[in-house]
Amino acid sequence: MVDKPLILRKVAELDQYLGQMKEYARISVEEYQSSWKTQRIVERTLQMMIETCVDVAGHIISDRAFRTPTSYSDTFKVLHENGVLPKDLFTKMDKMAKFRNIVVHQYGNIDAEIVVGILKRDLDDFLGFQKAIVSLLEQDHEEQSPVIDR
Repeated sequence: MVDKPLILRKVAELDQYLGQMKEYARISVEEYQSSWKTQRIVERTLQMMIETCVDVAGHIISDRAFRTPTSYSDTFKVLHENGVLPKDLFTKMDKMAKFRNIVVHQYGNIDAEIVVGILKRDLDDFLGFQKAIVSLLEQDHEEQSPVIDR
């Protein structure tokens, strides 16, 4: 049985991070590049958002005994293979996981245009992930609720 309160706490954390990132959604590439503080806040918060999604996915994968993912990005593929994430959302979350690896492992300079693009266009992908997870939890609840014949 999936730990629904834990997953809902993680979904709430993700919602909090989203609110924080919306403060930066209108930043220009130049503004982003000129402030190391902004870079640090945005990159670290995006990393935490992606890791929160991976953590939620991991709980679901473990609970459902889906195949074990081989990487962060594969975690989202496992959810897609099992009908939890639609293909378009899987593709977006896969890219987010790869972006997270660049941030964490510092594989060269982080492209400011990519980061600003995420802020301007891709934050809603996290909302899509939230909705898919909440929908899954609601389906689980419906399947577990007893049916009473009258």
